[in-house]
Amino acid sequence: WLRALTGVLPHSYASYLVWNDLGGCSSKAIVPLGLYGAQLALNWAWPPLFFGARNLSLALIDILLLDGLAIGTVCSWYPINRVAALLLLPYLGWLAMATCLTIRIWKDNPEQKPGKSD
Repeated sequence: WLRALTGVLPHSYASYLVWNDLGGCSSKAIVPLGLYGAQLALNWAWPPLFFGARNLSLALIDILLLDGLAIGTVCSWYPINRVAALLLLPYLGWLAMATCLTIRIWKDNPEQKPGKSD
């Protein structure tokens, strides 16, 4: 339920606000909604990388890129619709915690390098 409160519900409404304020899929919407779409794609990619493939390095790269895109989304939305940008702040908090956990797990579980033996 926490994930729904910090991510999906506010994201959906916030993206609608920006989309509506920009007149739908206009040329003005390419960057703000493009950033949003890119960060959604990285958000969806993280669980299969982390849990499925257990590739901690790629999961870390993914979430760091996601951090940058999420911050970029908030910054691009703020001049368009402040409420929409502010609705993403709980998500940024959730994302910061997930990033810290990913870094900690990555550090605590070094992947074996080729040619090294125990």
